[in-house]
Amino acid sequence: MYRGFNVRLDYKNQKYYSIGSKLTNEQENMVRVGISSFLSIEGEIDGDELESSWFPTVNADIFISHSHNDKELAITLAGWLYYEFGLRSFIDSTVWGYSDTLLLEIDREYCYNTEEKTYNYQKRNLSTSHVHMMLAAALAKVMDRCECLFFLNTPNSLRASDSINSNKTCSPWLYYEIGISKLIQKSLLEHDTRKGINKATKVFSQLNEAEKELLILHKLNMQHLTEIDANALNQWLKIYTTELPKPEYALDSLYELL
Repeated sequence: MYRGFNVRLDYKNQKYYSIGSKLTNEQENMVRVGISSFLSIEGEIDGDELESSWFPTVNADIFISHSHNDKELAITLAGWLYYEFGLRSFIDSTVWGYSDTLLLEIDREYCYNTEEKTYNYQKRNLSTSHVHMMLAAALAKVMDRCECLFFLNTPNSLRASDSINSNKTCSPWLYYEIGISKLIQKSLLEHDTRKGINKATKVFSQLNEAEKELLILHKLNMQHLTEIDANALNQWLKIYTTELPKPEYALDSLYELL
């Protein structure tokens, strides 16, 4: 990863959302193989094979970190980035759901007591640890491969507070992603070693009321993220489409602007 951006955006556009949805579906439609395919003769699960199948590392230019309530906004942004610049985005929520599905499959097989019709608490803790660690590792790998990160800074991602710049979130995954983005080694921009992803042809292949909601606040350190908004994004597009000679890589125009 070369650089990160703190994006303040509130935008709806059906055209870009449709384009982004097609791109997102490409990531979500990867085949998920049942856990029985990863069992050894001794009945052990091959964690490496399981992780690569359920949380595969994909190639993308931009990692979009966002609240699950802002998925439509993230998809619209991804569509805009691809249509206007040919840049591919990885939307983190495309893999969040897989962790819950995988957990359910593992828990039904290993943690459920058919006689008592209950789940074993200790086994459930263990299975959750394994799956969440695989997901965390997969997210870190994708972030490391992406050239930059866009964090969608909205009221859904950061909790309202009386204190200025409190930057606290209830999402453990946003806490993880922003934290790991600061720790991932900053890569150098070397045009001859770039993956060339953005040169690809534009072909589009509730809780029960009796239950308490668990809310744990995590402070996000976003000092390493450059703040941008809709005006900056539009300025980037204007520069990219009018600048001569046209930059080979669209992100270079954004870096020069900010």
